[in-house]
Amino acid sequence: MTMTDQQKGTVIVTGASRGIGAAIAAKMADHGYGVIVNYAADAEGAEAVVSAINAKGGRAAAVRADVAFEDDVAALFDRARQQMGPLTALVNNAGTLGGQARIDEREADELTRLMQVNVVGPMLCAKHAVQAMSTAHGGQGGCIVNIASGAAKAPIGLIGSVPYQATKGAVVTFTRGLSNEVASEGIRVNSVSPGIIETGILGPDDREFGRHAPLGRIGQPDEIAAAVSWLVSPEASYVTGSDISVAGGI
Repeated sequence: MTMTDQQKGTVIVTGASRGIGAAIAAKMADHGYGVIVNYAADAEGAEAVVSAINAKGGRAAAVRADVAFEDDVAALFDRARQQMGPLTALVNNAGTLGGQARIDEREADELTRLMQVNVVGPMLCAKHAVQAMSTAHGGQGGCIVNIASGAAKAPIGLIGSVPYQATKGAVVTFTRGLSNEVASEGIRVNSVSPGIIETGILGPDDREFGRHAPLGRIGQPDEIAAAVSWLVSPEASYVTGSDISVAGGI
């Protein structure tokens, strides 16, 4: 490990066992950060991401935690500090789509779980990240990047996903408010709103909707990872409270 790598510190990426989260973890490792690959259930996927990073000379470790539960989140941050060192950035990527159904067909338990994972989870992780990074708590500052969704702004074609869209709208609002709350404490907070991204779980309707983007195609996980990497980097040192759309023009 070089001194440069040590100075870059640690990035926690939640929900990083596949798709966009895995791409973000790999990108951050390529840039010299120690990466905590968080997962809730897919241990095999998380270990595969870690193995690929370590095989390239990077630093990564898989840590299980369900972000909807604060005990899990607290343990995640403790493990990150013990295994990788001081926290530099948090990427709140973990999320769930929930089922596809009209609101009048939804059950309360399903809606509660959706809110816990997609809204409460990022807030709990941000709480612990602020405690670790804020200069008011003796930290050195850092970054939080929340993964929202273009669906919060362009819900056309996504009938049946209204609660999901609402959670991602909440993430954008939370990002803006938190950025103001911690700006004077050395923490920048931004969000990235992906469009239709190739993650291996897209259905025919998703692909068709993606092809109607002005750029004429769906996006790739690496394109989201590139935006996140820039927001964490010193090149984005004057960017906070922003939501960056990576959605092909939708």
